[in-house]
Amino acid sequence: MLAYVRLEIRRTLRDPGFVIGGIAMPVMMYLLFTNIGENSGAWRTSAMVGMAAYGAVGSALNTGGAVAEDRTVGWLRQLRVTPMTPREVVAGRALAGVVTVLPAIVAVLAAGGLVDGVRLAGWRWAAIALLLWLGSVPFTLLGLGNGYRLSGPATGVANMVCNLGLAVLGGLWFPTALFPGWLRSVSAYTPTDRFAELGGAVARGHAPGVGAVVVLTGWLLVFGSYAVLSYRRRAGTV
Repeated sequence: MLAYVRLEIRRTLRDPGFVIGGIAMPVMMYLLFTNIGENSGAWRTSAMVGMAAYGAVGSALNTGGAVAEDRTVGWLRQLRVTPMTPREVVAGRALAGVVTVLPAIVAVLAAGGLVDGVRLAGWRWAAIALLLWLGSVPFTLLGLGNGYRLSGPATGVANMVCNLGLAVLGGLWFPTALFPGWLRSVSAYTPTDRFAELGGAVARGHAPGVGAVVVLTGWLLVFGSYAVLSYRRRAGTV
């Protein structure tokens, strides 16, 4: 399985579409958002964490698009004749997806520190990057579920809708404090809101709340089950 993971990581990092859409785009959006209108230090820090989370979600979901392409060329059919079980295939692809999320997170954080002048203690930078990296796993599994279940074009549309919808609803682009009360209540149960809270809490100087961990764990189980079931469903048709 480790050889499979290494292969998928190399394939993803060599994809120009991933580099532009998954890494460069979140950085450009962050610099745009923080250089128009409000430009306080607190806003730059909050926007940096939110856009790093947005880049991580987009990169994680991108894993599903690669899976849909693999189905088209028959790669998944080849994997099914290997000794790997469905859970191992999904876990290996998820692990590869999690690793390729890290460049998007680091790129946005670097833009915050080097370009926008965000200043944090060294351990906070490391903790934010680590927590966002680990917290991206549920979104990788969601992307995998879409890729295993849907056609190539449908996967692209589904991932785009998930990415934009979850980003807006979870407050990755705009603070949830601007939402109506009922929408803030809904947002608190979304994976993106609690995902961003992991890094936002550290940036503000305290540990993430238990609620964030519980909600993200719940979504991890839901999306993980979705990915495995989607893979098994395709066993007889790919």
